[in-house]
Amino acid sequence: MALADPASCAKGSEDNSPFPDIIELNVGGQVYITRHPTLVSVPGSRLWEMFTQKNARSLARDSKGRFFVDRDGFLFRYILDYMRDQQLVLPEHFPERGRLQREAEYFMLPELVKLLVPKLSEQNSLGDDPCQSDPEEPSPSADASRSLGSAAALPGAAGGTEGRRAGFITIGYRGSYTLGRDSQTDAKFRRVARIMVCGKTSLAKEVFGDTLNESRDPDRPPERYTSRYYLKFTFLEQAFDKLADAGFHMVACNSTGTCAFAHEQTDDRIWTSYTEYVFYRE
Repeated sequence: MALADPASCAKGSEDNSPFPDIIELNVGGQVYITRHPTLVSVPGSRLWEMFTQKNARSLARDSKGRFFVDRDGFLFRYILDYMRDQQLVLPEHFPERGRLQREAEYFMLPELVKLLVPKLSEQNSLGDDPCQSDPEEPSPSADASRSLGSAAALPGAAGGTEGRRAGFITIGYRGSYTLGRDSQTDAKFRRVARIMVCGKTSLAKEVFGDTLNESRDPDRPPERYTSRYYLKFTFLEQAFDKLADAGFHMVACNSTGTCAFAHEQTDDRIWTSYTEYVFYRE
């Protein structure tokens, strides 16, 4: 006779819930561990529906048995914080209010949406959207700031280049390839695993938008610099096209290569290289 999970039995004895008291979640690849009462603390929310109205076996799970939710894993921490005490606490210069509002709407948290809407409107009126323009740049009015942001987003628009700030963006990537003895065999190149982006946060977001992965350095203020962003695609030409469309030009590049491994039997050598391309916009 199969034995039920002890945690599940303990919880079920309290409120007939099929869920354990401690629940592991995989949200977009990020793992969270929380208590069942936290997830059901807001009646009518999507998490409340999942963990009260549905059967545990009907919910999606990952390969390790954790409940899987296909949403933004990094913004979910703010959703979970809100579920704990129904209060919204965000870092200073938080640039993801619009996306967090969208997550709040998905998880059916109307009170959290209300907390985010006025702050989103206030930031837009101040022109603090990092994808449009740098907040350090003075703006005569809210309307003028929005007009500059729209013009910068459209390279072909009249006057669009006037609202753009000058700056550098560095693109870097690591590659590897296998080379046979005496170069008699064709080199076997491996796929570029990750394209790094270094530079000012506001410039990086303006150029790459939704294709920029900020998971390694979230909540970075628009006026700060970072070297931990990377792109969600692996083709350098895509990055170059986006930079060219935004008015950037390559001004320098450098590359290094080392032999990381040599096969004793075939004399094949695996080389690794790191290359950087520096772009500048006047």
